[in-house]
Amino acid sequence: MKKLGILVAALAITVFLGCKNEKKDMDNPDGMNDSIEMDSSADQEAPKTVSVVMEAKSGSTAEGEAYFTEENGMVKLEAKFSGLKPGTHAIHIHEKADCSSEDGKSSGGHWNPTHEKHGKWGDADGYHKGDIGNFEVGDDGSGRITMQTDEWCIGCGDENKDIVGKAVIIHEGTDDFTTQPTGDAGGRVACGGIIK
Repeated sequence: MKKLGILVAALAITVFLGCKNEKKDMDNPDGMNDSIEMDSSADQEAPKTVSVVMEAKSGSTAEGEAYFTEENGMVKLEAKFSGLKPGTHAIHIHEKADCSSEDGKSSGGHWNPTHEKHGKWGDADGYHKGDIGNFEVGDDGSGRITMQTDEWCIGCGDENKDIVGKAVIIHEGTDDFTTQPTGDAGGRVACGGIIK
């Protein structure tokens, strides 16, 4: 019986010391850091997106869609069009999301919040925030363009970066990147408001 009592006492001491050490580990937060992994992806915002449906203007048969996606401070434009005349066409962002007029001029001029001269995107001599550039249209009347920049945002409220409330315009001709203030790109054959 004495042996049983010693065994029970030894077991009780072992359990007590084990619990005490476990509490000590809980009081030390450094001991926990190795076993906890934080999911940083939960802190990241979901990408912002806006799609633009293009309307034919100036008697054209042009149609298409432009997609803007903002993620990690970068905005990507992916656009595809059909019903255009083969050749090179200019694409710009204009100052108002108003495509109500038959000629697309209700969208105003090029979006130029920083008051630069017209030019090729990225030109050291200056360019409008809406000066996207040119893209090629094949014999089947279809074309596409992709670009990415940190100079735009979707709905951020910064008047020098926010594309919401503007319009995407396709022109009948080529942007020469020098003629002021439009690049001599010709009439507006498609218009789509960027509305979130």
